[in-house]
Amino acid sequence: MNHAQLTALGRALRLLGEHGEALGTDTPDARLHEVRADLRRALDLLDESVSTAAPATRCAEHPNGPVDESAPDRCLLCETRRRAARRAEFNGGPLPVHPTESAPSRYGVRGDRPQPQQRWLPELWTGQEWQLCGTPRRDRREAELYLAAQRRGPRAAMAYRLVHEFTDYEVLRVWGTPVKVDIEPLGNL
Repeated sequence: MNHAQLTALGRALRLLGEHGEALGTDTPDARLHEVRADLRRALDLLDESVSTAAPATRCAEHPNGPVDESAPDRCLLCETRRRAARRAEFNGGPLPVHPTESAPSRYGVRGDRPQPQQRWLPELWTGQEWQLCGTPRRDRREAELYLAAQRRGPRAAMAYRLVHEFTDYEVLRVWGTPVKVDIEPLGNL
């Protein structure tokens, strides 16, 4: 979604919000037709703005991947990985002991989720908090090169850092000095 589409959609949705606040039992039909036209206009803008298909799975890693209806997150790729892990566990040693559950969880249990994969997260300091500034990378050198290019850019942030994600997060390197910036003018007087 580009900036113009985002602005137009925001304006249309704010207008709909104003219509919603003004509705009452004595609202005339002409006003309702106006609301209907504005609602259609907002839906048309939304249709133009959406560029990808709706996610087919509930998996954050493979939202448009192949679907497996029997998987808790409907993701065939993650379910295949989980099945392979269960098969290896079954063939390689004693059977796992699972307490009986009263009802299966909609989101699955911790053991059903795939193991985290190693990746590097480039982050920038916004003046208030660390924020992800690019897509997570599988290669550390590639992530460092990306951050070096960001630091040389015309709108560089105050500070950048590289975070290693595996089973936990570990800050590997920080460029610059993050300083907490008060967002209120005159120190919130």
